[in-house]
Amino acid sequence: MTANSVAMRDAFGEALLALATDHPEMVVLDADVATSSRTAPFGKAYPDRFFNMGVAEANMADVAAGLATCGLRPIASTFAIFLDLKATDQIRNIICYNNLPVILAGNYAGLSDSYDGASHQSILDLAVMRAMPNMVVIVPGDAVEMRQALELALRRDGPTYIRLCRNPTPVLFAGAEPLQLGKIRKLREGDDLTIAVCGVPTFMAIEAASRLAARGVSVDLLEVSTIKPIDVEALAASARKTRKVLTVEEHTIYGGLGSAVAETLARRAPALMRMIGIQDTFAESGDWAGLMRKHGISAGHIEAEAMALAAAESA
Repeated sequence: MTANSVAMRDAFGEALLALATDHPEMVVLDADVATSSRTAPFGKAYPDRFFNMGVAEANMADVAAGLATCGLRPIASTFAIFLDLKATDQIRNIICYNNLPVILAGNYAGLSDSYDGASHQSILDLAVMRAMPNMVVIVPGDAVEMRQALELALRRDGPTYIRLCRNPTPVLFAGAEPLQLGKIRKLREGDDLTIAVCGVPTFMAIEAASRLAARGVSVDLLEVSTIKPIDVEALAASARKTRKVLTVEEHTIYGGLGSAVAETLARRAPALMRMIGIQDTFAESGDWAGLMRKHGISAGHIEAEAMALAAAESA
């Protein structure tokens, strides 16, 4: 981890305060985890615009939907696992079916609620949210993109899911071109293989690409911050060039980035693929960095998988 590391949840809390004046229609709802999700400072500064719904995630989704019908822009925040499972019915039938401008902030996503174990680790939220009609799904790569995602979501007329991590991670995009919904950010130009990454593992993929370059392997490195809608043209163009694609995500390999890329390329530019992510398993309690390494989400594992893919026969 670098000295310039910021937790997305901290950036989220700061962004709520920073955006409050420019967006008086913004209200925040939390499911009794305001200290953890960092919505508490907003609640203290704007008590009339903050609603602690208690441990009642389904009710929180319904109330957020109701507030949206009144012209407000609700941000419903809690741990990602509880949004994508405990409030699934309400998100589908009330928020998405009516295409309401509700922002769902899924905190502690992936393995980042590491010590609470499998019951709290959200490794299938992207699969759930991708399947929701009208839902836009954003997976920021750092704290900078997290704030940009929130600003963009506040200007949308439909529902948006933003995935947040608990742990400090390197700031990658300060001073870079801002995040655009539905657009891939190309981080490196290469011809030997494509690496498509989303979220926290972005900094690991950047490190792996540098190592691969030193070994003579040229990587087309794509940061896919918007999982839905996905940037079909950029993905297809890269796959046609390299014919080999490796996806990297802090999520099960079923239904997340790897699946979205495979679905896209099957229609546009079939390529030889490998997927790095959590296999068909639950994780366990433990140190976050150790769990990430155990499940193959590390710069070293990305490098090894990319070398194997580069040496394989093209599709």
